[in-house]
Amino acid sequence: MSPIYDRVALIGLGLIASSMFWGMKRDGLAGHVTGYARSSETRDTARRIGLCDTICDTAAEAVKDADLVVLAVPVGVMGQVAKEIGPHLKPGATLTDVGSVKRQVIEDVSPHISETVHFVPAHPLAGTEHSGPESGFASLFDKRWCLLVPPEGTDSAAIDRLGQFWEGLGSFTDVMEPDHHDLVLAVTSHCPHLIAYTMVGVADDLRRVTDSEVIKYSAAGFRDFTRIAASDPTMWRDVFLTNKDATLEILGRFTEELFALQRAIRQGDGAFLHEYFTRTRAIRRGIIEAGQDTAAPDFGRSR
Repeated sequence: MSPIYDRVALIGLGLIASSMFWGMKRDGLAGHVTGYARSSETRDTARRIGLCDTICDTAAEAVKDADLVVLAVPVGVMGQVAKEIGPHLKPGATLTDVGSVKRQVIEDVSPHISETVHFVPAHPLAGTEHSGPESGFASLFDKRWCLLVPPEGTDSAAIDRLGQFWEGLGSFTDVMEPDHHDLVLAVTSHCPHLIAYTMVGVADDLRRVTDSEVIKYSAAGFRDFTRIAASDPTMWRDVFLTNKDATLEILGRFTEELFALQRAIRQGDGAFLHEYFTRTRAIRRGIIEAGQDTAAPDFGRSR
């Protein structure tokens, strides 16, 4: 595949950015890729493993002459980073991000971007519980969705070009309005993570269950909670603080559902529980049929 962007700059060098780099190299999507991370240790690691064609010591240096600039930093600092790089962005360049909150990012970043730069926020729905420059791999985005969430009035050609880039990385793409994106992600990602953190916290606080018992006897359900709860704490702190309204709305609905289940268990209402679990089981089947997970035993784990 011929390059979609001649020069790409990755600001932040964690799981997503490193996977983007390896994917770009696998599929020939970029001519030259620069990278920058605030930590000198991360930059040294990136140089050691060959991550990016050039690792820069300042963000301004990294974005110079870039056709595509990717903000791959926690959503809480995107406005600060945009202020830092804004004056150095090339006219006609596209600025994007990979954060899982969009309305707040748009409000934080937009004031620092020239009208000659196309700002097209994006959100690849892919990841693992691992973080850092050494955690990336080229196939992370294969057959996963990437949502493009442009502000109103964004240049359509810039949106289409970024969509082609993500499709080149292996993703399916869709365009979504910012507030709707934040509500959908509160349902599909943000609240499930919060519930996982809570359940692991309950196990930690419940002293009648010892730490060794929790670790030794973890069945699949709790084990999966711990995998989710191992995700980057800085990223998830910022997600909940910047998607507050949608998260609180969905948590309110979750609480109502939880109370209904508590009542059914207390009253021995087996019919309600069976109907409820049958309905929710169908959602799992839909996810598998959509190719977003596997029906293999033990979720396809090798061990």
